[in-house]
Formats: sequence, C-alpha cells, structure tokens
Amino acid sequence: MTATTPAGPATRAVKGAASAAPDSAPAAPDTAPGIALADEFFAAISRGDLDVAFQVVSSAAQVVLQPTGQEGGPEAAREFFAEAVTAFPDLMLTVTRRTACDDGRVLVELIFEGTQAADFLGAINQEKHLDIEQAWLLRTQNGVITAITGYWDQNKLYRRLAVKRLDRIAIA
Repeated sequence: MTATTPAGPATRAVKGAASAAPDSAPAAPDTAPGIALADEFFAAISRGDLDVAFQVVSSAAQVVLQPTGQEGGPEAAREFFAEAVTAFPDLMLTVTRRTACDDGRVLVELIFEGTQAADFLGAINQEKHLDIEQAWLLRTQNGVITAITGYWDQNKLYRRLAVKRLDRIAIA
C-alpha cells in the first residue's frame, strides 16, 4: 500500500515553527511508516536545528546526493544541510507532497527557498533568491532513517544563483 499526502500552503515550514499538516489532508497517510520521521527531520532542518534533525538518522545511514555526486554516511547529508542553513539563513522548506510505502520508504517533494547570504555549493554569495524543487527519498526502519537520497536540478540551482560558467562555479 502506498499513501500520498498532497500538501498545501499550511505545510510551509518557517524557521522556528514546526511543519503543520494541511487541514484538508486525510489522517490515514500521516500514520504510514516513516511519515512522522520525515516530518520531524525536515521541520528541524527548516528551523536550522541539525542536531535534532539528525537524532532520527541512523549512524549507519547511506546518503546519496545525486546532483552533487556526494555519497557517504549521515555526515554527507549533515554537511549539505549545514552549508544550506548557513548560506540561506531564511531557509524555508515547503513540503508539497509526501508519499509513503509500507516498506518504510517515504518520498518527500519540497521547495527549497531562501536568499543567499554565504557561498553555497561553490557559488559565491550574490544575495540571490533561490527557490528550487527537490525530492528526497528516505528509507526508514525501526524508528530511524536508514537512507537519504536527494534529487534536484543542479543546473537550475546554479542559474538561480547567477552562475554563468559551470567550469568556474565560484564567480566574481
């Protein structure tokens, strides 16, 4: 069985506030395995609280960030999100859809949004606003996240940050 929860404006995660479920969403999908973990993980990241976010991630979790080619353990995801919350102090993660499977996999579609205030993924700070769609596939088991895979359009991200040459990401 797969449960999908479309998310609306009420799911906008703002720094310091927990993500709320949309008023019109059915209650059943929220009880699917992994949904609560995914919600807790992304709400904590939106608040900039990586310590809380990574309390629900196994120390043996496998992490793959497809657009950047980063792979490794939870430290790879933690480094990515640490750079993100530093580069975008007004970071908002707006969840647009959550899909959960009975085997513990959860797909979270969200919009990563904020105004750049520091270098990010090699792009120097030009105070550009970034809003980019991302998909995160989490595998959960026994109350923890055991795998994290992130997907987004890296070229679109660089265009939004005004990178003109991909062979020289840090522009002046």
